[in-house]
Amino acid sequence: MSTDNDLLLAQQGDHAAYDRLLRPLLPELHAHCYRMLAASHDADDALQDALVKVWRRLGDFEGRSTLRTWLYTVVTRSCIDLARARGRRAMPIDLGPSSARAVVDDAPSTEISWLGPYVGEAPHGATSPAARYEQREAVELAFVAALQHLPGNQRAALLLFDVLGFSAEEIATMMDTTTPAVNSTLQRARATVTRSVPDRSQQATARAIGDRQLGSIVERFTMALESRDTDALIQLVTEDVTWAMPPMPHWYAGLGAVGDFAAQVPMGNCGSWRTLPTSVNAQPAVACYLRPDRAPAHGAWAITVLTLRETRVSAITSFLGVQHFTALGLPTELPPIGQ
Repeated sequence: MSTDNDLLLAQQGDHAAYDRLLRPLLPELHAHCYRMLAASHDADDALQDALVKVWRRLGDFEGRSTLRTWLYTVVTRSCIDLARARGRRAMPIDLGPSSARAVVDDAPSTEISWLGPYVGEAPHGATSPAARYEQREAVELAFVAALQHLPGNQRAALLLFDVLGFSAEEIATMMDTTTPAVNSTLQRARATVTRSVPDRSQQATARAIGDRQLGSIVERFTMALESRDTDALIQLVTEDVTWAMPPMPHWYAGLGAVGDFAAQVPMGNCGSWRTLPTSVNAQPAVACYLRPDRAPAHGAWAITVLTLRETRVSAITSFLGVQHFTALGLPTELPPIGQ
């Protein structure tokens, strides 16, 4: 059945046609919501709110734009409203200077809205020749964190233009403003993001080093953690490596601080580790399971995302919480090795 027929049927209240019409676009719409809001559960809420509005207003769609453009208009406005209500999301690096020594009694901060991992599968490739960023590049941690320093309208304009390939004229209509205003907004947004995002994306880095070497880096990281070998970890990272663990507010930068933290906390006397490889934010990641002394099993502890610079790890971001494992479809417990 054609898209035009499904659109007509959906406008007449046919739920099956509505599902057929929207289902192919849901992954990219959800990724857009995550880029705007920097938390998967916020993206779920915004997309659900937008889909309810789309269903109610579909009969008013007159075809003056493409259906995709109209959908992005509704979704983007829902995201801007939610971003305004919930505020921007932060990483530990946004809160203050790094800690020179391990903070062994660090406690989670529940007063801060933390940036969360993206557990969905971001669409591949660029949306148009005019797009500056591939869709997978635009869910990488550094890019999403940089977006959170933009007001909602700047965030939306940059994503709609540089990631999704809409024209300035289309964006002006979508955001109820003028084309010159969109161009000015884009200029300011790009200046902010360019200062924060590395020159080479993680997608480009992965292509340059190849799957085999990428897998080797992940394996070396997991072996260092499971064997609690701080020296092996230090050999794997850059001199300016950082390690952050939201919702813990402290973070560490440089070989000395990261090595001290690793030796005293994850590789200290906290228990034994098991790991599973995964992918988060279109980057290599490791699901880390901790078994404290005398515990019957390894429990979900953190999803650790690795950011690479060439063949070394330049940033380690451990998202603590069992909810991230559930969202990824990973088990929340693993038995001890040999059982």
